[in-house]
Amino acid sequence: MARLPSAEPPSRARQSRSERRLAARSGPVTPVPAGSSGPIKPLALPAIPILTFAAFCLLPQIYSQAGLLKSFGLATAVLAIFYVLLSAAVRRSGRTLSYQFIPVRVHYVQLVMHSCIFAYWGLYWDEVYRHIPVILAQVAFLYALDMMVCWSRRDKWILGFGPFPIVFSTNLFLWFRDDWFWLQFAMIATIVLCKEFVKWERDGQRTHIFNPSGIALFLFSMGLLLANATNISWGAEIAGTMQRPPQIYIEIFILGLIVQALFSVTLVTLASAFVLYVFGLAFTHATGQFYFIDSNIHAAVFLGLHLLVTDPSTSPRRMTGKVIFGALYGAAVIALYAILQKNGAPQFYDKLLCVPILNLMVRGLDRASAAFASRFHPLNLIHKWGAYRLNFLHMAIWAGLFGIMLSTGFLGRAQDLKVECEGDNAASCLAYGKAMLRDSDGAVSKVRGGEAIGRACVLGLAEGCSALGDFVKMRDGLTVLNGACGQGDNVACFLGGWAIGKGLGIQQNDAGAITYFEKACSGGFAPACDSLRQMGAGR
Repeated sequence: MARLPSAEPPSRARQSRSERRLAARSGPVTPVPAGSSGPIKPLALPAIPILTFAAFCLLPQIYSQAGLLKSFGLATAVLAIFYVLLSAAVRRSGRTLSYQFIPVRVHYVQLVMHSCIFAYWGLYWDEVYRHIPVILAQVAFLYALDMMVCWSRRDKWILGFGPFPIVFSTNLFLWFRDDWFWLQFAMIATIVLCKEFVKWERDGQRTHIFNPSGIALFLFSMGLLLANATNISWGAEIAGTMQRPPQIYIEIFILGLIVQALFSVTLVTLASAFVLYVFGLAFTHATGQFYFIDSNIHAAVFLGLHLLVTDPSTSPRRMTGKVIFGALYGAAVIALYAILQKNGAPQFYDKLLCVPILNLMVRGLDRASAAFASRFHPLNLIHKWGAYRLNFLHMAIWAGLFGIMLSTGFLGRAQDLKVECEGDNAASCLAYGKAMLRDSDGAVSKVRGGEAIGRACVLGLAEGCSALGDFVKMRDGLTVLNGACGQGDNVACFLGGWAIGKGLGIQQNDAGAITYFEKACSGGFAPACDSLRQMGAGR
């Protein structure tokens, strides 16, 4: 994941020639001449993002929502007060501030990558496009806050594209609902403060410890879990809808290849995916079910292993360390999913809670990797092949593994089951329904699961009828279907009538079944009209 640019140039003392060549392709930050600056006076520069941020309040989407407008007003006030205090302090001290624009390749490459994901995802969930203005507002907020925090501590600030990928990647995993959107700005502020104040020495360089987006996502996810307040965020919907685009895995994979070709992060993704692949095969073989909600590797998890753990500054720099780091991420996601499920908590937090803990391990992993390489020198291929060519070998292995996962149906199987179910394949309906019902994140999956199982029953699958009875009896399924029916879901109305009419998990009641069928029929659902005629109640 991209990070905000630092005024401190990276140390190159311990890099080999091949490593320096790869680093050059990554677009390192070049030294900035002392006292250099751009055409705008430094103290005037923060006013640009502050005023830009305040201007977003004029958008109908924001000023028409009282909660959202209050959040923007509060954030604008905080920025303005900070600006006034900073300006006064600088003038009193007589300090000379400076800045310089330095575009770093990793930042604008990931900006393009994230934008492509938002664009494709938004085609299948309208809320994504509605959210774009407030994403851009967060970018302006981060620019203003970052430069002012920097100038409050030192005289030089580096201007670049860093805020874009940080904000974009954060919003790919979590954002808050309108009435609670002030927490979104608090999350962005946390990113800036952790990057600025939470640091350590690594390879002779003072650098931040945590992945900027990762630490904010961790802290606020923990807060939501402890307060049992996931409903004030869009977290469950983000994770659920990420699975909707039919070729989302291929898009993430291709975009990931671009990043991997430019920056040596392939091993982290490869190791994570391999652990998830092996575990998924074993679990499905043993149980006949997917471990995750509706797939072997959920699309949001697949996105996480490309973004959340691939920040070069907060992940290991040696090959062995990268492999262990990636493998630990995959294992942690598996373990956290089980823990969250056991405690009745939303499972989408699985990919967010382990990143800071892994970040704390990187120095130890690098030391262990160095010791391993010194003892088993023949295995240290970087000295034989060079980092650049070796990275492409890792990419080839990753492409091969992805091809196997995709061609064997390991990825995206739930989507295939859904399509097959819509084509009246009763067995696929049953499998898809059971997969949906394994999710405890919300009523949406319960409705989809109940409908799929009900469809299997209507198609004549005895096991589907048994499962529908269990759904009604054991999972309060009639209440779930009734709620969806009340919101205009004609399929739910029909299945509610079917369950009552057949006595599946509930006492048989023709009058109750007719009530459900009439509602579905009036909504234009033809099977319900057919059922009414069969019961002699058709009009």
